[in-house]
Amino acid sequence: MHFIMLNSKIFRSTQGYLDKVLKKYELSSGSVPYIFTLEKNEGIGQNKLSKEIGNDKAMSARTITKLIEIDFVYKKQDERDSRAYNLYLTEKAKELIPEIRKDIKTVVDLVTEDLTEEEKRITTKSLKKILDRVQRLKDEE
Repeated sequence: MHFIMLNSKIFRSTQGYLDKVLKKYELSSGSVPYIFTLEKNEGIGQNKLSKEIGNDKAMSARTITKLIEIDFVYKKQDERDSRAYNLYLTEKAKELIPEIRKDIKTVVDLVTEDLTEEEKRITTKSLKKILDRVQRLKDEE
């Protein structure tokens, strides 16, 4: 099967399964990167968060609005720029992150159970190399 098609099918199938698992938190597979990125970068601005994740600003705005609605994120006006807002995780989000990570690990373990540890390591390393290359190509545009 063509590399890009295979990658796309794996992504969509995994997303669908992950969406079912995350439904109990009112989250989707697309919102989890925002939570994990904010966990490492609390107080980051929306534009920077969007760039960090690699989504366009409109998608990020919709996702952040949803995360605010379900009480996972709150925004606070930037002290240096009154037009900008910084994003933070709520206590609810901080408490649920360990459970979310555990559920995601369960999904990853399920979809990779036919691989040896060495195969998982090589696959992850190879995918990281491909991602790095694609990002460099995108930056060159």
